[in-house]
Amino acid sequence: MSVVVDKSGARVRQMFGEISGRYDFLNHLLSGGVDYYWRWRTVRKCAPRGTAPILDVCTGTGDLALAYWTKARGQIAVTGTDFTPEMLRIAEKKRDERAASQTGKPWADLTFIEADTQHLPFDNDQFQIVSVAFGLRNVSDTMCGLQEMLRVCQPGGRVAVLEFSLPGNAVLRWLYLKYFKYVLPRIGQLLARNQQAAYNYLPASVSEFPYGEQLAQLMRDAGMQQVTWTPLTFGIATLYIGEKPALVSQPA
Repeated sequence: MSVVVDKSGARVRQMFGEISGRYDFLNHLLSGGVDYYWRWRTVRKCAPRGTAPILDVCTGTGDLALAYWTKARGQIAVTGTDFTPEMLRIAEKKRDERAASQTGKPWADLTFIEADTQHLPFDNDQFQIVSVAFGLRNVSDTMCGLQEMLRVCQPGGRVAVLEFSLPGNAVLRWLYLKYFKYVLPRIGQLLARNQQAAYNYLPASVSEFPYGEQLAQLMRDAGMQQVTWTPLTFGIATLYIGEKPALVSQPA
């Protein structure tokens, strides 16, 4: 019998607030540092075009927003949203440290805003890219999150989803699931003690979340076209990119 993962907003917000101080360290440790590469691939495969702004939702501590800001050499405004204020404070600190190291021409704004991905505080058709990295599976209503991302994306713009997935190779999948189920929760809970068992939630949320063609189809159902998906690092993560049609009717 499959386990229903509690993704209620209050639980997820409290969980990420509790682990925020150790979140970056554990991400890099438990992924072996390959998370840097995944974001590097994302900003290059779904690279900015022109000067329209970029939005990164479920931004957490802001790593993908920072990667896009750096890729554009500060010439494109980037906004990151998340509904966990503790995460956003860390993102703002990293932004300020990065900005202090820049010289020459002033960089465009990198702004972090507290907001729920299911209710984004932006008008329609604003951003050339709307991205999310390892956050879509934490949105309680996946379709609502995708539709909101599409709503604020410009016609002809792109939605990029970087998310965990399961390796296609049977042996790698078995090893990966054992690591996720037995090793990762113990290390995570030891180093980032929290009341919400965040590092038990992670493997459970990944196991139940659609990936590959299933998630690509959800993106099509949300209204995106020309959806592609690219497995990364033997399929441990997958990058999905969908385009917003030039003309799309929005739900009433």
